[in-house]
Amino acid sequence: MLTVGCAPMRKWVWRTPAFAIIGLIASFTCGLANAENWPQFRGADGSGISKQKGIPTSWSQGDYAWDVAIDGTGHAAPIVWGDHVFVTSAEDIGAIRWLICLDAKTGRQHWSRSIGMNRVKPDNSKGSQASSTPATDGERVYVLFADKENFLAAAYNFAGDLIWRRNLGTYESQHCLGVSPIVVDDMLIVCNDQDGPSSIYALDTETGTTRWVTPRAFRGQSTSYSTPIVIREQNQPAQLICASGATGISSLDLKTGALNWQTDEFPLRTVASPVYGGGLLIASCGQGGRYGVLQIAIDPKTRDEQGRPKVVWKREKLIPYVPTPIVYGDHLYEWSDEGIVVCVDLKTGQDVWSKRLGGKYSGSLLCIDGKIYGVEDGGKVTVIEAGPEFKELGTADLGDNTYSTPAVANGRLYLRTFSRLKCLVAK
Repeated sequence: MLTVGCAPMRKWVWRTPAFAIIGLIASFTCGLANAENWPQFRGADGSGISKQKGIPTSWSQGDYAWDVAIDGTGHAAPIVWGDHVFVTSAEDIGAIRWLICLDAKTGRQHWSRSIGMNRVKPDNSKGSQASSTPATDGERVYVLFADKENFLAAAYNFAGDLIWRRNLGTYESQHCLGVSPIVVDDMLIVCNDQDGPSSIYALDTETGTTRWVTPRAFRGQSTSYSTPIVIREQNQPAQLICASGATGISSLDLKTGALNWQTDEFPLRTVASPVYGGGLLIASCGQGGRYGVLQIAIDPKTRDEQGRPKVVWKREKLIPYVPTPIVYGDHLYEWSDEGIVVCVDLKTGQDVWSKRLGGKYSGSLLCIDGKIYGVEDGGKVTVIEAGPEFKELGTADLGDNTYSTPAVANGRLYLRTFSRLKCLVAK
């Protein structure tokens, strides 16, 4: 049985080191000049790119503006709007799921809301009952949770009041719910991809009612976990871009959910999100291994003899399976699950350079002011320059395991580990 509840303020630890005090004026000025929210997975446009200035490339534990404990465990990324940070968590094998709101400047907890659900254990240790990153439009924050009997979408206002909740039906998946919702105009887009008949929903952000729902082909493939993106090409209607094993890369009309086009299906499921840059859409697939097995780049403006977008290039080696790459300038930056970083020429798909760093990686990449941040599962952060030659800029140790993707907003970098949320202020 589902239950919804509130919780009292939790314990928190607040540190104001000399590092933060010295940089307060500079970071405040920088924040005003470069203010940006981070409202969903990989930022407002799903690119994972930020123009923030002054975010450190190396730091130590004493440099955090604040570092707070988060009850339970979660692998979802934090999201930020103004002075609010939202994270999710789960306890007791998912019997309790949490949406938590904290103050972005101090780490103080404003409120937490719980949803009681059925316990569900993923088949893989990298899965969790709180792996779906929430999304916000500045008025409401939207969250997805699922067990075998329920696939819930819920909206809360910034005071923590429940505005609406929808049950989209049952949910079957090997690794629990991993896809994240995105907000597009006045719609919440939810990819209900699972082991069985699947669909894509567009829900009204104010009421939760269905604006449209599009069935997704099912041909026996395992669940895909790829979060969609929206592309807006000049003089063209906006397109919702999805990736899955069954449909390859597909484009949907945002107003109706009708299929615009799709590629051939992928041989395996997708986990990393599609990326867009230089006029190309890029997505990959894999399953259960250390690398992805196929990555394609397509030109969405062209068509082949079957009416599908033309494949510009393919890659079959050193492809990330879980981490989503970054398109920056003329290059695609791949950070594989096994810690091999590759700079790829965006136009040709050819390697420019590669570097083996080692370790295991699950979180997606973040690019801040031309610097790429990769977070290893054990908590080591490595920062490299986004450029045609490999250059390491710094490292840091989070002191805890993490499968999450960092977020950056308003002069602050937020790093989610299994049990903590840390905030680093721009210099």
